[in-house]
Amino acid sequence: MTPSSPSQPTTVQITQFLNNVLSQRGPTSLPYTEDVKWLIRQHLLTLIETYPSLQIKTATFTHNDGRTVNLLQADGTIPMIYQNVTYNIPVVIWLMETYPRHPPCVYVVPTRDMIIKRPHSHVNPSGFCSIPYLHKWVYPSANLVDLVRDLSHLFGLDPPLYTRQSRVNPSVNENVSNLNSSAGSLSHSHSSSDLGSSRPSSGIPPRVYSSLASPYSGRFPPSPQRQSSMTMTDDPHEVYRKNAFTKLLDSFHRDISTMRKEREVEVEGWFSVQGVLRQREDQLLKGLREMQGEKEGLEQQLQMVLMNADILEAWLGENERKAEMTNGKVDVDNVFQPSDSLSKQMLECTASDLAIEDSIYSLDKAVQEGSIPFDQYLKNIRMLSREQFFHRALLTKVRAAQMQAHVMSMAARAPQYAM
Repeated sequence: MTPSSPSQPTTVQITQFLNNVLSQRGPTSLPYTEDVKWLIRQHLLTLIETYPSLQIKTATFTHNDGRTVNLLQADGTIPMIYQNVTYNIPVVIWLMETYPRHPPCVYVVPTRDMIIKRPHSHVNPSGFCSIPYLHKWVYPSANLVDLVRDLSHLFGLDPPLYTRQSRVNPSVNENVSNLNSSAGSLSHSHSSSDLGSSRPSSGIPPRVYSSLASPYSGRFPPSPQRQSSMTMTDDPHEVYRKNAFTKLLDSFHRDISTMRKEREVEVEGWFSVQGVLRQREDQLLKGLREMQGEKEGLEQQLQMVLMNADILEAWLGENERKAEMTNGKVDVDNVFQPSDSLSKQMLECTASDLAIEDSIYSLDKAVQEGSIPFDQYLKNIRMLSREQFFHRALLTKVRAAQMQAHVMSMAARAPQYAM
């Protein structure tokens, strides 16, 4: 991995970069769904504000089946505290296609002068990280800041990286031993070559640890062999204090994890209640809309009833005055007046048709009783039937003319409603 550039991008630049890559469309767009892109943007911005040593970029990720996909990643270092000294661990956090509903993939990426500790409880030889926070990832409460904070804590308990050990040339080691013997005892803070000078001389050259500087700021934990030789000279009170501090930190971390799980369960319960309340709200709104529609329909019917009542009251008042003027003698045939000529013609045709129907019925009863001869019955029936046919034909024509007039009046009123 190449170390990050010294000039860190500003928050505005990172925001613009995320807006650009998350708003792209087409074959080059990122494979995240539209409903979570805003949450991804917020997670990354919060992560960069909390851990400025990480950088946001896009890169190609290759799956185990050979598929390649362009994804977002947070690349850089995360701090860890090991024996009261801060170290920086290089990591890459990949945001997979299903993020944030599923956890990201985290890899430790050692440089050339570092190696991964084997075995390690949370990092496999390829650098893939597997911690409880990733296994218990809960959407939408889980986030990248808590993930990096958990990684920093676990790495502080068990560092995943060590400085690579390298053997030096025996002749060089002899020179180092001679220099150390001539210079006397040196301070404990010197480089690892001092440890080699304190050993008795033998044919096997002592191990010398590389003192090459890491491209990331801070030092990495020394190897276990060197650590054991250093802890022998520690003050017992200091060791007790460090152990007590470590136990207190572990207890605090467990309490925080327990509280976080309880809060997550509580939040999930509130989310369930919120879903039920939203369903009930939809049902209430639907019922309210139906009641409003029914109310409007009843109001329209009430208006029609009131209008018809006014018409009937006006008609009764007018005819009562006519009855008073004629001393109670009302012409029943002229009480109802048609509104137009077609209606009057239809009324007359209908009355004639019904009158002929009554006459035919009376003739049928008369011939059954023998009141009229049969030949006279046939003659009258033929004449009445002919007349009834003409009345009915005229009634059909009048009804067709009325329908056409009604259509024309509706067509004439259409432009008014359109405006």
